[in-house]
Amino acid sequence: RKIKKTVEGTEKGRHCFQHNGQTVYEWEQNLEEVNIWIKPPAGVTAQHLDIEIAHMHVRIGIKGNPPFLSQNTGGEVVVDESMWSIQDGEININLQKMRKAEMWLSALEGHGELDPMTKQEDQKRLMLERFQEENPGFDFSNAEFNGAVPDARGFMGGVKYS
Repeated sequence: RKIKKTVEGTEKGRHCFQHNGQTVYEWEQNLEEVNIWIKPPAGVTAQHLDIEIAHMHVRIGIKGNPPFLSQNTGGEVVVDESMWSIQDGEININLQKMRKAEMWLSALEGHGELDPMTKQEDQKRLMLERFQEENPGFDFSNAEFNGAVPDARGFMGGVKYS
């Protein structure tokens, strides 16, 4: 399975997992977190939802029904700092990464991985985000990399935790 980019608009840049032509969820990542967005059926509120976030697993469903998704995550999660909410007609699952700047190839295992080009784009974005965090007075928005983008987690002595 391939992970696609979402259409242009408010979701620009999100990765999209589809099954049988239907969007199951969208996701994106930054240095510290992975966010997953799901459009619930009409009329579903937070009180209807049964969502569990574990160290390496997420279960999402409606109370009294089998889960809609029950999958291992693409990396380890800090459970106590992760959360979910529903707003503007979307469920947002916020997973805090156990290892800052770790590149997740998928939000949930078994749902395809980023293609090499998209992986490179995400890696560049994470690296620029790290540069910006470590050098707050500089603008890296037009920075370019020659050749392969280094791993944001291990580059030049590794990422710093604040």
